[in-house]
Amino acid sequence: MLRAFFHAWEHRLASVTKDRVVRPFEWGLDWIPADDLRPASSDVAGLGAEPVDAIGDYVSRVMADTDAFFTPPPTADYTLTPAADGDLLTFPSALTTPHESNNTVRCRYFRAKPTMNGARSRAAVLVMPQWNSDAGGHIGLSKLLAMNGMSALRLSLPYHDQRMPPELHRADYIVSANVVRTLQVCRQAVLDARRAIAWLHAQGYERIGILGTSLGSCLALLTAAHEPLVQAEALNHISPYFADVVWRGLSTKHVREGMNGHVELDLLRSLWQPISPRGYLERLRNRKTLLVYARYDLTFPVDLSEDLVRAFREMGIPHEVAVLGCGHYSTGKAPFKFWDGYILTRFLKRALVHGR
Repeated sequence: MLRAFFHAWEHRLASVTKDRVVRPFEWGLDWIPADDLRPASSDVAGLGAEPVDAIGDYVSRVMADTDAFFTPPPTADYTLTPAADGDLLTFPSALTTPHESNNTVRCRYFRAKPTMNGARSRAAVLVMPQWNSDAGGHIGLSKLLAMNGMSALRLSLPYHDQRMPPELHRADYIVSANVVRTLQVCRQAVLDARRAIAWLHAQGYERIGILGTSLGSCLALLTAAHEPLVQAEALNHISPYFADVVWRGLSTKHVREGMNGHVELDLLRSLWQPISPRGYLERLRNRKTLLVYARYDLTFPVDLSEDLVRAFREMGIPHEVAVLGCGHYSTGKAPFKFWDGYILTRFLKRALVHGR
């Protein structure tokens, strides 16, 4: 009965969004840098090579050195602007896209309150919200972290809020039926996150964690797997594979519709290996990890979440698990959002402030 109730509620909450667009399928070869296309695949139309072969070749080389793929060159071009509700940090993205508005990273910075003796905590958390989060998403959670002794830097994902070009109403370019664009824009999010973490470290923060929700959870894990400064990760809604969530999830039915007839799940899972958490778990042995999922989730199907938890357990990777008694969308509704926020904050405070 509870399952039926929550599933019906999830469908109602999902139906509130009326502006989802089914976009045409594209391989997205133009999103592969020219230097990374081998001569045999650089002119697919002229040479007769199949797009899937060109992408598969690119992905194979990415997976051979994911540190190179996910490591941005350093920058000193950071600007911090005081604001009434969280100072604004901006800096250039390490990946230049065709949309100028998307190439400047925007973060909101909430300083932790000083301790009783006037000292400031040296713990900080990078916060990565969910797909299509607006500028206010996770601001309350960031303030909660700051109240608990952890400065919070809330990052706007690529193509979100003020990074969105005028032709979009939703952040379609980070998850779409364009295969390589999705790959590269998710990569951009990780590069942005690592530059944000470098800034936190330069401010004197010595204990750095990362918190991600839904799409942000996937991106947070990829970041933690490649960023040695991250000591703890709180992953809110989880799956081992990027492709499976898009293929089966309630929130991505319109993306799947654009792919139908052009690509199958097994192939898509292979092409999206670089942005799928499953391949990076071995890198997380020295991180403190919290895995959170919702028992009645239709967007991140529960069996996928359980598969990732099982993989952590079978590989002997230290982790904690929390299961919410709700669905994906209903996690954002009272009382579940308060319980979720408490679980995430408690874990990060224990890991970063108390060192346990």
